[in-house]
Amino acid sequence: MTDNSHVVLVIDDEAQIRKFLRISLTAQGYRVIEAADGRSGLAEAALTRPDLVVLDLGLPDMDGQEVLRELRGWSTVPVLVLSVRSGEGEKVLALDGGANDYVTKPFGIQEFLARVRVLLRQSGQGDSGAAAVESGPLRVDFAFRQVTLDGREVALTRKEYAVLATLAQYHGRVVTQQQLLKDIWGPTHVEDSHYLRVVVGHLRQKLGDDPANPRFIVTEAGIGYRLRAEREA
Repeated sequence: MTDNSHVVLVIDDEAQIRKFLRISLTAQGYRVIEAADGRSGLAEAALTRPDLVVLDLGLPDMDGQEVLRELRGWSTVPVLVLSVRSGEGEKVLALDGGANDYVTKPFGIQEFLARVRVLLRQSGQGDSGAAAVESGPLRVDFAFRQVTLDGREVALTRKEYAVLATLAQYHGRVVTQQQLLKDIWGPTHVEDSHYLRVVVGHLRQKLGDDPANPRFIVTEAGIGYRLRAEREA
C-alpha cells in the first residue's frame, strides 16, 4: 500500500475509465478526485492541489493539450497523459507542453500504477505550489488566474500572466530566461530572449514597476528574473 496522503486528480470524460482508475488507485491507498471536463479539472487542480494529475486529451469542452498549457502556467504538479491518441507528434506535443509521461489507451493497469509511483517518487510527493502569492500590494491568485495590485485587478495577456505566475511560483528565487522561454514559448524558443524582454516590459508597465528600482520584478543580469520576496526592502 502507498501513503494515502497522495491525492490523484483524474480528468477524463469517460465515466467507465474514471471508475476503473478510481477503484485501481484507491486499492493502492491513493485518494482520488475526478473531473469530467477541462475547466472543472483545472478548478479542482487549483483548489485541491493534487500530487498527480491524470489527464485525457479528448475532453468535451477543451483539448487536453490546452488544459496542460493552462495548468503549466501556474503549477508544477506531475501530469500523466492518458489518451487514445498514439501518434508520435501528439506525444511530443504533450511532453514538450509539460507532461511528465504519456500512456496510450488501452493500457495495462500494472504498468499505469508503476508509472504513477515513479512520477510521485520523482516529484517528492508533488508540489503544485501555493493557492496565491503576494509581493507587497501585488497578489497572484492561481486558483482564479487573477492578478491584483492594491486590490484592483490587472488585465494581463495569456503570456504576461504565464510569466508572472511562473515568477510567483518560484517567489524570491531566480528563474532563468531559458526556463521561462522553454516553459512558456516551448523548447524551440529558448534562444528567443527578445520575446521575454517584451513581455516583461509590458508587465512592468501594467504594474507601474520601475526596472531601475523595481518593487516587484527584479532583473538578474545575464541570468533571468525573480519576483521580490515579501521580506525584501
